[in-house]
Amino acid sequence: MGERRGFRFQFGLVALLLLTAVVYLARDVWLGALGSVLVHDEGVGKAEIAVVLAGDSWGYRLTKGAELVRQGFVPLVLVSGPPAFYEVNEADAAIRFAIDKGYPAEWFIPVYHTALSTRDEATAVLDALQQRHIQSALVVTSDYHTGRAGRIFRDVERRRGGGPKLRMVASRDRFFSAAGWWHNREGQKIAFMEWAKTVATVFGI
Repeated sequence: MGERRGFRFQFGLVALLLLTAVVYLARDVWLGALGSVLVHDEGVGKAEIAVVLAGDSWGYRLTKGAELVRQGFVPLVLVSGPPAFYEVNEADAAIRFAIDKGYPAEWFIPVYHTALSTRDEATAVLDALQQRHIQSALVVTSDYHTGRAGRIFRDVERRRGGGPKLRMVASRDRFFSAAGWWHNREGQKIAFMEWAKTVATVFGI
């Protein structure tokens, strides 16, 4: 009886070690899958306007929005503007950044609000689109944020009884890439926080 228990213990230990080895060796596959699930890029297309969501300190979202104008997909960009640092609204800082990069000031329209979450930001942005009678928009945000933001925006639209046709457009991020976010600390933090927020959204938190 004791020998049988010992054999089962040894077999279980070997199986656990093999499983651990497989998980470790395949880490690029499953970690990449965890990153890819966050991304829902619907691609560019013609629309009445682009909307650049707040939260990108490096200007990648805004640059993507500006390039959509340059490439003829949209005529204008709404720039989401929550309060930022030192009493400078994020939309104002972002538009100044774009102008410094050579983009015309008349391409950009600030949307000032006090949102502290993607859901509150979606409400503010959809209000601004409704006021302008917009029927189609490209919503630009960082690639890791496209999945969650898209679900939130469409949920807010459903609760409001409808809204413009939206397409989620991904911009790159300085630290996160679906295929390699675990190789740097900032990418790890982004993935962890985005997954935490995604799970919280599922439970209505």
